Amino acid sequence: MEKFDVLVRGNGCVGRSLALALGARGLRVALLARPTAPSSSADVRAYALNAASVALLTRLRVWEGLAEDARTPVHDMRIHGDRAGAELHFSAWQQGAGELAHIVDAAALEDQLDAALRFAPHVQRVTEPVPATLQALCEGRDTGAAQEFGVHYERHDYGHMGVATRLIASKPHQGQAWQWFRSPDVLALLPFDRPEPGHSYGLVWSLPKDEARRLMAAGPAEFESALLEATGGAAGTLKLAGERQSWPLQLCRADALCGPGWVLLGDAAHLVHPLAGQGLNLGLADVEALVDVIVRRESWRSLGDEKLLRRYARARIAPTWAMGELTDGLLRGFASQAPVLARLRNEGLRLVDRAGPLKKWLTARALGH
Repeated sequence: MEKFDVLVRGNGCVGRSLALALGARGLRVALLARPTAPSSSADVRAYALNAASVALLTRLRVWEGLAEDARTPVHDMRIHGDRAGAELHFSAWQQGAGELAHIVDAAALEDQLDAALRFAPHVQRVTEPVPATLQALCEGRDTGAAQEFGVHYERHDYGHMGVATRLIASKPHQGQAWQWFRSPDVLALLPFDRPEPGHSYGLVWSLPKDEARRLMAAGPAEFESALLEATGGAAGTLKLAGERQSWPLQLCRADALCGPGWVLLGDAAHLVHPLAGQGLNLGLADVEALVDVIVRRESWRSLGDEKLLRRYARARIAPTWAMGELTDGLLRGFASQAPVLARLRNEGLRLVDRAGPLKKWLTARALGH
């Protein structure tokens, strides 16, 4: 049986991007894509991609293939606390950036990655594991693949579920994203141009499990009423334009990112709360880091050399740990009912909003700079 340079295990955006990036460097790549049962509902997922992720997808010749209405630029973001006047406003113009992020249709991105893979001569899709010098695990942690290498996970269940859907608003979104920290839930509206250009949003709503289940079971009118109450009508009247989907929310970290002949990326390595919209950005940054380490390796060093792979681990431990701590701290701080914390967190939003250099630094981190 042919031995490949790299076996990529994971057919999501991170795995497909890694296969493309390594194949473009002339490596022989096998992409393990086990068949999955077709979903009975339309995909309502949307990704918030920063400048670094867009740059990677552009180099992979994926970005330019996305339809205009599948990638919506975010020019402004307004964050609201749970007390009057507690607001934080980020503006791309004020920060000297073209946009803060792009909101991308998940299904459209996956389709474009597939299209690029069809023209990648060094990448071969397989349905079973094949011999390879290096195994790159990008599958979700629950597949059990990482456990084959003795990896264990530190998990914290937030007791929340994420609820996602598509919405149509009575007001134009004008490229503005919204977020409400409402103690204990967090609601984000991501400007989008599907299904209605200029008037659509992707919803990501983190809710305690019982409330999430209630809203998942609620009729459209009841759900839309809850949205209006949560947003105060700031984005206009919001109407459901897609099915609702939900999933449990966790903070999760692998206790090791690599070993002899194997490495973890994306959800196989880390999982953070979606309130910062950085999950896929972290995974694509993993791809960039691993490809860079491989390209710069000594000519005599094997792809599976543990010392080589540790360079990747050192490059990614700090950024992924910091993002996990940031999202975890924000959720805990805004979920607490303690009056002292309520005062501190809301005053913190006001202070950051008035601190120009700090806002610029935060924006740069969000852009992936």
